[in-house]
Amino acid sequence: MVHLSAAETAVLAALTVLSAAAFRRRLQPVLRAILNSRPEPGWTLKPLGPRLGAFVRGVLLQARVIRERPLPGLAHAMVFWGFCAFVVVTANHFFSFLSPDSLYHAVARVLAMIVAAAIAGLAVRRFLVRPRWLGAVSPESGLVAFLIFALMVTYLAGQWWAHTVALLIFLPLIPGTKHLHLLLSPFAVFFRRDGFSRLPPLDGDEDFGLVAGKDLSRIDALQVFSCVECGRCTEHCPAHNTGKALNPKEVVLGLRAYLRDNGPGAEEALLDRHVSQEAVFQCTTCGACEYQCPVGIQHLPMILGLRRGAVNTGAWEDDHGSRLFRNLERYGNPLGMAAAEREKFVRKAGLPVFDGSQKYCLWLGCMGAYDPRGREVVLALKSVLDRLGVSYGVLKKEHCTGDAVRRLGNDLLFGQLTEFNLEQFRLAGVKKLLSICPHCVRTIAEDWREFGAAVEIEHHSEFLARHAVKAPGGGKIVFHDPCYLGRYRGIYDAPRAVADLVAPKRTRQRSFCCGAGGGLSFLGDEK
Repeated sequence: MVHLSAAETAVLAALTVLSAAAFRRRLQPVLRAILNSRPEPGWTLKPLGPRLGAFVRGVLLQARVIRERPLPGLAHAMVFWGFCAFVVVTANHFFSFLSPDSLYHAVARVLAMIVAAAIAGLAVRRFLVRPRWLGAVSPESGLVAFLIFALMVTYLAGQWWAHTVALLIFLPLIPGTKHLHLLLSPFAVFFRRDGFSRLPPLDGDEDFGLVAGKDLSRIDALQVFSCVECGRCTEHCPAHNTGKALNPKEVVLGLRAYLRDNGPGAEEALLDRHVSQEAVFQCTTCGACEYQCPVGIQHLPMILGLRRGAVNTGAWEDDHGSRLFRNLERYGNPLGMAAAEREKFVRKAGLPVFDGSQKYCLWLGCMGAYDPRGREVVLALKSVLDRLGVSYGVLKKEHCTGDAVRRLGNDLLFGQLTEFNLEQFRLAGVKKLLSICPHCVRTIAEDWREFGAAVEIEHHSEFLARHAVKAPGGGKIVFHDPCYLGRYRGIYDAPRAVADLVAPKRTRQRSFCCGAGGGLSFLGDEK
């Protein structure tokens, strides 16, 4: 128990008021930016159960932090858990309601030693080892790390005033550094959008996507201020790893810098001063960034929102992109091939036409209908369906699902393609679909819901696994987990049940993107 003189009490009170005032002054602009941003279109708090579960796993248990980087992740988790315990210690520091020999203090001393060791190890990693994906380290972040270490050491040493001064210096630094995630990330995890890489619906005819600061939502603002700058998104980004301009972390930090500079509701364009348009259109939408983020940041709605803004306002000019859009408008497929070519393949392959009586409507998709390799997959699946005696048929007419234009941000064209296909479903009485394309499966199952789609769809690997179909020959196959089958749909075991597969170095959730997603397979030669 510390007994202070009147003078010491006055000094403590003055320092506490100054620290709290500085903390409030630095935090206010952040809270203002979040609260004054526009409401999230289509967002709802319900269902509450999954949100609570995600909060417990992601925040309280630090599951993703530890799972993806076990050693530094565990060190971060120990710092977090130690800080949670030190809330009571800090309150007791000022109000003295615990006796010095209480059990809580005994536990806190053990935690203080662990936190001191953990923060020292993290500091060595960040400032000496310096993995390249961590990027530049601000001096303030180094000072915060030192203060965390000092808080633990001074507590263990019983240095009351030294501990107090470290604490009062530490508090106002938080809002201006990456350590702001200590306050905001629990809210970011709890309030994040439902689903993986869910693109919010446009809110009326005047909503063109993320064009200016006024278009950023409260969830966007909350997430960008929650970024811990750990670089996990950078480490796993295929575009960044192959030397391109895109760095998902820099997109998030660019939006944060925009809000700090201009505030919410600003009319100034988001591209290109704060975020690079070139970088935004290099994203493959593989979802590795969103999957890896330990504080719940959903990078893809931001990146795709920026694409939407650029495409829907005409700010994006790209010859390959323009050709893709024209092909889809004129021919209904990105390859620019006449529908007669699909009809020839259907007749030659002996594929029956779906009339509503069959169990499955076999969705060919653009690759299955026009690409030679895709056609081989369709023919192989046809032979399996025939052997199993499963009834199926294909649509008379079928346009692209619009996956590429959805990810590139052309909402008008995506809507036109979707409505055409849904009309074909209605005419044929389609209820259940089977597809060889993970992108088609995702787009039909999730994105078409905005247009009232109510059909079941599954990937053919799920069908084959359920019917215990095994690939012939017995040879080993190196299998690449498609992003849109794995991270987007959580399907990893079904393909492995079909064939004797050999895993590459990066597999399952850590699979390395092939580079074709996000419309990039149609955007011409890459740098």
